[in-house]
Amino acid sequence: MNIGFEAKRVFHNTTGLGNYSRDLVRLLSQYYPENKYYLYNPKTAKQNLFLPNNSNVFEKKPTTPFYTKFYNLWRQKGVVKDLVNDQITIFHGLSGEIPRGLAAHNIKSIVTIHDLIFVKYPHLYSFFDRKIHFYKFKKAAQEADLVIAISEQTKNDIVEFLKIDPSKIKVIYQGCHAAFKTTFSKEKKADVIKKYDLPEEFILNVGTIETRKNVLLAVKAIKDIDSCLVIVGKETAYTTEVKNYIRANNIQHKVKFLQGLDINELAMLYQLATIFVYPSLYEGFGIPIIEALYCKTPVITTNNGVFPEAGGPHTLYVAPTNVEQMKEAMERLLNDQNLRNEITSRSYEFVQKFNDKNIALAVNKLYTNIG
Repeated sequence: MNIGFEAKRVFHNTTGLGNYSRDLVRLLSQYYPENKYYLYNPKTAKQNLFLPNNSNVFEKKPTTPFYTKFYNLWRQKGVVKDLVNDQITIFHGLSGEIPRGLAAHNIKSIVTIHDLIFVKYPHLYSFFDRKIHFYKFKKAAQEADLVIAISEQTKNDIVEFLKIDPSKIKVIYQGCHAAFKTTFSKEKKADVIKKYDLPEEFILNVGTIETRKNVLLAVKAIKDIDSCLVIVGKETAYTTEVKNYIRANNIQHKVKFLQGLDINELAMLYQLATIFVYPSLYEGFGIPIIEALYCKTPVITTNNGVFPEAGGPHTLYVAPTNVEQMKEAMERLLNDQNLRNEITSRSYEFVQKFNDKNIALAVNKLYTNIG
């Protein structure tokens, strides 16, 4: 099969949507090399986030001066002509969008919808962003032959808010990068400890430092705990609130902010951490939880939405606004090595359901069924 992808985020996004897109293309090309995968990229990337192998994975960009300049129009409609020329049989929108006119050219379509956060937490988005996202997602879900939801939570939201027939929606979970499944040497870990001046014991949080991620809950919880919280992620305006609390309570020595780690360094950070905390209010799935479980690090996360799907039965869950619960969960794990070992072992068994082979098999089965 010749399969096309809306690949803007493959080449331009360094966070969740980009990671999902790159990993999925990598898995499919590895497990089903007989197919050809065409990545439709609207413009030249500023950094090399993904390199097609040009064997069964190809990058495709606008070929006319008009669409090179007006690349968003190409993504929305003009790309269809290129799909026809490339004999694409299935087009997969990897992040909630597909171009207009696919059905008229007998091109089957699938769209992945990751979350409807802009509906669940509208105050985090501008009025116009909410309207644009809602229009694009609803239109794509209506027009696509199938919708992939990355969790049961997201599927339920699509049915409730976009009014899509649940029989049209297939849940296929996300996996994570191979780095988080890699065993690193003591020497390499020691280099990371030295480079980032890490303490012997620390609690880790990974994710953009924004209101929805709710890292202030973990910061408040660690105030009276003899440990250190390492926060890895891009800073936003919300970071000011977090840092103001840290200064007001004189706990600068207990909280460390890091950015710019490469994927292997990040994986080693997970493996070095005593605990991973993820106090987010809402996610479509929660990839950092999966990353931590693969790294054999026990997880504390919140007890609502999708998190029990990602964390499984052995993760510790707390209310997203309850500082005392978070503190108690941290202390419980910090003080009980046997409990950490038990959670780590059982959670590692649980997380195998998100392995590469299972994800590739599920997605390729959809392609085969509608192709």
